[in-house]
Amino acid sequence: MKYVPNYKTKYNEEIVPTLMKEFGYKSVMQAPRLEKIVINQGVGSSIQDKKILEFSMNEIAAITGQKPVACKSTKDVSNFKLRKGMPIGVRVTLRKDRMYEFLERLIVSALPRIRDFKGINNKLDGRGNYTLGIEEQIIFPEIEYDKIDAIRGMNISITTTAKTDEEAARKLAEKRKYQSEATVRCYQKMKADAEAGDPEAIRRYEATLAKRRDEYHKKKARQEEVPA
Repeated sequence: MKYVPNYKTKYNEEIVPTLMKEFGYKSVMQAPRLEKIVINQGVGSSIQDKKILEFSMNEIAAITGQKPVACKSTKDVSNFKLRKGMPIGVRVTLRKDRMYEFLERLIVSALPRIRDFKGINNKLDGRGNYTLGIEEQIIFPEIEYDKIDAIRGMNISITTTAKTDEEAARKLAEKRKYQSEATVRCYQKMKADAEAGDPEAIRRYEATLAKRRDEYHKKKARQEEVPA
């Protein structure tokens, strides 16, 4: 039996029928599809230390399952001691099955691990594409905290075939539903690991409970405020 990524199956069996019904498409080919996912990470500091570029490329390869390419400067910038052709970042473009596999890991495993994560926004670029900024690469399970040389962020750009933001936003909303479910599962696992005695899980669980208590008391205080 041919392997099909879980999120590709979800898209074909759940998201496409929803889009067809909402937008009145007559053919499944009219429904917007994911075209590619591009991950970019800037490493301007590699000008002084070439090993930084190597660290970055290894991390992006581990996260995406595909070897990235180095992005090089297109011009000289004397103020930054930058010469044309110097590496200033890494980039990888995912398509087809690897794209869906990465998207699932991002939604199910990585995003729920962001501290105080409150979901993603709906802001698109006007042409149905979406870019998400990640502040720390350590949210990905593939990255071992003890082996990193520094905390680095990245930009994740999701390109679709949608012609309008409305079409892409509807598709994004469907994916957010799966992300919310993944967040609940992640919380349940964190709680179970904490009860089993995992030190890291205990720390994260206690921080989560403290945050929830703080939010509850703030909300209660606002409700008890008497209007002037």
